[in-house]
Amino acid sequence: MMRLQKYLAACGVASRRSAENMIAAGRVAVNGQTVTEMGTSVEEYVDEVTVDGNVVTLEERKVYILLSKPKGYVTTAQDTHGRPTVLDLVDVPERVFPVGRLDLNTEGLLILTNDGEFANHMMHPKYECEKTYFARLAEPLGDAEADKLRHGVWIEEEQFTTSPATVVRRDANKFSITIREGKKRQVRRMFEAVGGKVLYLRRTAIGKLRDTDLEKGKWRYLTDEEVRYLLEYSGTGRD
Repeated sequence: MMRLQKYLAACGVASRRSAENMIAAGRVAVNGQTVTEMGTSVEEYVDEVTVDGNVVTLEERKVYILLSKPKGYVTTAQDTHGRPTVLDLVDVPERVFPVGRLDLNTEGLLILTNDGEFANHMMHPKYECEKTYFARLAEPLGDAEADKLRHGVWIEEEQFTTSPATVVRRDANKFSITIREGKKRQVRRMFEAVGGKVLYLRRTAIGKLRDTDLEKGKWRYLTDEEVRYLLEYSGTGRD
């Protein structure tokens, strides 16, 4: 037996947290009966589970993809405004979804997978997955302002103080910044909090995972070594 939200994650429908939202919204049924309780368990290969009326089954082959996201794509499976999504760029038989998100106008590395448990760990604050970005600002930023980022800044819209960031100056208005959280538009808001405006933003690394040769809009499967690293890094012991 398996908890319903964990089953949906194992099927590659979404991360466990997103699966819980689907259940709460009444989108999931077990053997024809809509389920909204989180404590529901299902028996693999016996109970029929549907999401929005479509039967979902356990994925036997786990896939892990690295995509170089270009500007203008949203990191969702579907978009209510009809904008292109990152799934439009990936052609695989498995039903994959993005791990975390990048803003519409942000470029860079993004992982896609059908391993919901792995995605859940990668996005969980407990594991503090570092992400590094290259940012080009509209105007030069002073050393004092850059130092504020290194100590953490207050984000008014989100009502929280960021953790200390690693900030490296590349030029008067160009920086590399490494953060651990993943709040909406966090890097842009961090620079705004110290008087900077980001004109261009690209994620260059996830942990130690980098790929400068991957062209915009292109993707590849992660190597076995990269997968092992990320599974270990994300604490995916399937607890």
